[in-house]
Amino acid sequence: MQKLMAADFFPQVSGADSPPLEPVAGSAAKGKRRILIVDDDSNSTHLVKILLERSGPYLVLEENDATKADQTAHNFEPDVILLDIVMPKMDGGELATQIEADRELHDTPIIFLTALVTHVEAKSGLHLQGHPFVATPISIPELIDAIEKHLPARRSLSPSRSRAAKS
Repeated sequence: MQKLMAADFFPQVSGADSPPLEPVAGSAAKGKRRILIVDDDSNSTHLVKILLERSGPYLVLEENDATKADQTAHNFEPDVILLDIVMPKMDGGELATQIEADRELHDTPIIFLTALVTHVEAKSGLHLQGHPFVATPISIPELIDAIEKHLPARRSLSPSRSRAAKS
């Protein structure tokens, strides 16, 4: 008789009944750059999160519902947003336009993640909607290079981050 063992390797996706995210504060986040990754494929986002957090000073938050990404970005205050292009409900281009129109988020760099281009095209320096992109499947060293190239210089803490850091 075969016995199957269930394992839960991936975190539960936050549902509508989940409380809103609080800005991350404290020693775990201190000195780390915040990256929001928006993609409908939770397995991919979780893998990229793990690899990025193990590879550098990054704190990565996953959002698997593009329609919630704007609110997630407001709560998390990312330094850069990694954004899939092809997603249900709202595609990455629409979300990028929404982020650009938001006065609190419009300066946040966006890097598109897409299977719509080859790795050669991605390395050519072309941009989609004015934003750089990384071809999928993702090469973590290439993704880190793109992130580091487009991260803004360390900025002073925003008022909400300053309040969070003091508590």
